[in-house]
Amino acid sequence: MDIDHDLSLEGMGERMENFWDHSGQKILAIKENYDERQGTPVFTAAGKYTTRGWTEWTQGFQYGSAILQFDATGDEQFLDYGRRGTVERMASHVSHFGVHDHGFNNVSTYGNLLRLMRQGILPAGDWEKHFYEMALKLSGAVQARRWTPIQEGGGFLYSFNGPHSLFVDTIRTVRALVVGHELGHSLLGDNDVEVSLLDRAVHHGLATAQYAVYYGEGRDSYDVWGRTAHESIFNTNDGRYRCPNAQQGFSGFTTWTRGLAWAMLGFSEELEYLASVDDNRLEAFGGFAEVEAIYLQAARATCDFYIQHTAQDGIPYWDTGAPELHRLGDYTQRRADPYNAYEPVDSSAAAIGCQGLLRLGRYLRERDPAAGERYFQAGLTVLNTLLDEPYLSTDPNHQGLLLHSIYHRPNGWDYVPQGASIPYGESSMWGDYHLREAVLYAGKLRAGEDYHFYDCVS
Repeated sequence: MDIDHDLSLEGMGERMENFWDHSGQKILAIKENYDERQGTPVFTAAGKYTTRGWTEWTQGFQYGSAILQFDATGDEQFLDYGRRGTVERMASHVSHFGVHDHGFNNVSTYGNLLRLMRQGILPAGDWEKHFYEMALKLSGAVQARRWTPIQEGGGFLYSFNGPHSLFVDTIRTVRALVVGHELGHSLLGDNDVEVSLLDRAVHHGLATAQYAVYYGEGRDSYDVWGRTAHESIFNTNDGRYRCPNAQQGFSGFTTWTRGLAWAMLGFSEELEYLASVDDNRLEAFGGFAEVEAIYLQAARATCDFYIQHTAQDGIPYWDTGAPELHRLGDYTQRRADPYNAYEPVDSSAAAIGCQGLLRLGRYLRERDPAAGERYFQAGLTVLNTLLDEPYLSTDPNHQGLLLHSIYHRPNGWDYVPQGASIPYGESSMWGDYHLREAVLYAGKLRAGEDYHFYDCVS
């Protein structure tokens, strides 16, 4: 990536305001035209949102997007749509024992609504406040129940693949446990054994940092600083780690860039949270300084890898080991080409990763100012690219907001235009949501404010 050190939040203000105009049009297009009877919208095909059964992990982005739109613009039609959808349709996601996605679905909806109440933007009616709090408490406990102990102690929140499977994605959904903990909740097991949601959240982060992120220490032949594995496999009989694997990436020894981006953002925002809690609450892990060192190493390593392995404009291809990527030559020395004939880019990874870069940059601004400036400007560079064509969708007939998002390349689920050899030109619920979240965050910083997932409980 060629980091643009001349970019500023102030200079991007007009483009961010223009962004919300396009964003609102897309939300209304889905609201007015999508047939809810077919299931949760997942990604677009030929510009229209459609569904794809795997797990129900994207509905929170649908209604969460509307809530973010209201937060940014004050337009109450979006609040009504997001709040109504949350109340009427999100209960099944609170009690969903089959997924690791609670931080996606429920913090994006119930959490955002509760945050707006805490901030005085919404009236804090008792029944509604308690309703959102109850949903978030239960969501954190349900996700915390998906637990696999490991040999070194601690454990991880296992993926929908089963108890053997640690997904790198889950470092961003672990915030469901943090919110539940901050609301005073815990998980009760057999014989009323009480399990701390915070303890499980931290243990999961430590396991992810140890097994899903690489640091150039020779763990295998492909161990380089900041590489990530989508999935880490464990023997559940004895809790031993076995090998890396991939579900949506090319292989366990290459880096699926959306998984990389989840780690960039997840570790960065968990660092922000942990810095806000009393140190004695982390004594069981050696104190804040010890946990911070591990989380910070993971955040910096993954952000460094992203910067090194993306195109000049900050957009990544879907996997750094994609088999036809070599045909593009040194793609890091020119702007990304979403229309190439060999391998697709994944703009949704950029939307997620840019917020991770911005947050890590802010976190380091006093601890390591030079590094903080580098990461923050890298985040602005990515965001600046996404706020323009060919990534920002300005066609009113296309329901997606962020173009050139990829869902599951190995399974061939993404829409390929007629005559093309790769998918391009389509959007996803997570890509659209995370671009909105990144722009909202940048806009609040520009206004001298801040924005954290845990603002709903503080």
